[in-house]
Amino acid sequence: MVQRIGTMAQDDRPTDGRDESPEERADRLWAELLQEVRVAQTGAQIMFGFLLTVVFTERFTTLHGFDRALYVAVVTLGAVATGTLMAPVSYHRMLAGRHVKPRMVASAGRLVTLGVALLALNVGAALLLLLKVAGLTWGAWAISAAVMVWFAVCWVVMPASLLRRHGSKRQE
Repeated sequence: MVQRIGTMAQDDRPTDGRDESPEERADRLWAELLQEVRVAQTGAQIMFGFLLTVVFTERFTTLHGFDRALYVAVVTLGAVATGTLMAPVSYHRMLAGRHVKPRMVASAGRLVTLGVALLALNVGAALLLLLKVAGLTWGAWAISAAVMVWFAVCWVVMPASLLRRHGSKRQE
């Protein structure tokens, strides 16, 4: 029987209710990370694809000044978000079999967090562009800001609140 000491078992296994080795834990976390990436990456790629088509429409020629610069920023954010969310694939291809999965999971996890933040900025900026082109001037700014606040509440504030209420210790 394994004797529990603090939050770790005597054999360095976390006491989070799972009986898994560090390698098994890394495999599980990697699989969970890839599932998360699939959701975010699909949305990012679809949005990026639609944004690329805008430049080929007649309406695009009417964009000038700030709106055209905003379009460039939106497309650039979309490209960077998509590339960042795809980075775990490259990590896995380059690092598979090299016995670095726990570090790979941690690093790829940070990239996914960054990719989701970039995707939020991309959605907010695309919404601003769309609403401005639709004729809303200051309303576009207010609605886009409200959506960004909503993302912050759903994606940051609510999970942080849950951690505060139910414990914030992370088992690595």
